[in-house]
Amino acid sequence: MAQVLNGFEELELRPELMRALADMGFSQATPIQERAIPPLLEGRDVIAKAPTGTGKTCSFGIPLLECFRPDCHDVQGIVVCPTRELCIQIAEDLKLLATYTPEIHIVALYGGQSIQRQITALKKEPHIIVATPGRLLDHMNRGTVWLGNVYTAVLDEADEMLKMGFIRDVRKILNATPSDTQVALFSATISREVMDVAWEYQHDAVEITVEAKGEDRPNIAQYSLEAAMGDRVDRICSLLAALELKRSMIFCNRKSTVAWLAKQLQKRGLSVDCLHGDIPQGQRNRVMEGFRKGRFEILVATDVAARGIDVDDVEAVFNYDIPEENEYYLHRIGRTGRAKRHGMAITFVTDMDQFRMRDICKYTRSDIVAITLDEQGQPVRTDGEPFTGSVQTGGERCES
Repeated sequence: MAQVLNGFEELELRPELMRALADMGFSQATPIQERAIPPLLEGRDVIAKAPTGTGKTCSFGIPLLECFRPDCHDVQGIVVCPTRELCIQIAEDLKLLATYTPEIHIVALYGGQSIQRQITALKKEPHIIVATPGRLLDHMNRGTVWLGNVYTAVLDEADEMLKMGFIRDVRKILNATPSDTQVALFSATISREVMDVAWEYQHDAVEITVEAKGEDRPNIAQYSLEAAMGDRVDRICSLLAALELKRSMIFCNRKSTVAWLAKQLQKRGLSVDCLHGDIPQGQRNRVMEGFRKGRFEILVATDVAARGIDVDDVEAVFNYDIPEENEYYLHRIGRTGRAKRHGMAITFVTDMDQFRMRDICKYTRSDIVAITLDEQGQPVRTDGEPFTGSVQTGGERCES
């Protein structure tokens, strides 16, 4: 049975790594870190199912840095993830962990950034590469990346990556690593595609499942608000004012809706920017950085942002459209209620959407309480209970 730790000090990590963890405010390991870090440090393969926002980056980042070999100048570890935003975020987190070990060189490779700029970075012999599958494979084909000495390969958000059609790219990447490379799969769900990769590339893997429950469950109050499409801009403005929100996200299903909605809110004098797949990567980076640093209050986005933005103090998430898949609902609302803060999620629906909401409610095993707006634009629960914005207020669970 794999070791379970109570605190990072039990791991006897290198002092530089412990110092970086302290700077980041980490002293107690999360459940996924408790169960994943010890076997990874032992060199075991791991397949881990855990909800978003539970500390998965440190779960594989700490072993990657702790097992770094200073005498080897080849790529020693790779982290492959589905989106540019997540790639950038993971690389930034790993660089924070490596603050006091500057000899560890970390590079992010993703589409939309200059290939020549990345080639220049690769000439500096990075030890750890964080990449999206397509761009990593591009560099491998160019001969600018060699994976023949990789000791650990991590697939983060493996379910989403394989569902997006990257299975062939992932296989080519893993086939380019040594046969004894440690393979770690981190995923919110364990799909058939994830299991196929596990069976093919892992050996005697430690299987870990961490459920979001109890004190580890995100503290997110979830609501639905019936509103026709033509009324939703007004409803959002009323809610932003009534709830006095300083930082929030609005998710739409389509890029055209994102661009249109951002302009409508800007016309009303709100501090807004937007993020979707047609925006050039450099601009996307600036938008994400601006949101993290509080340069604007509202980010309107497609699901491309749901897995890439890690901002602790997002107060509320609005679903302008109901997400097309249940998993997207979880990833969207997971942008709030982070770092043990209280969060709120409000989904706009029509009468025709009630079956869809019951399906989401059953899938998430959570209470989604119906609200409306009174004449003053204040949110009011339709069941007669007072609206407090608190997850503890409960409400009847959706019927299956």
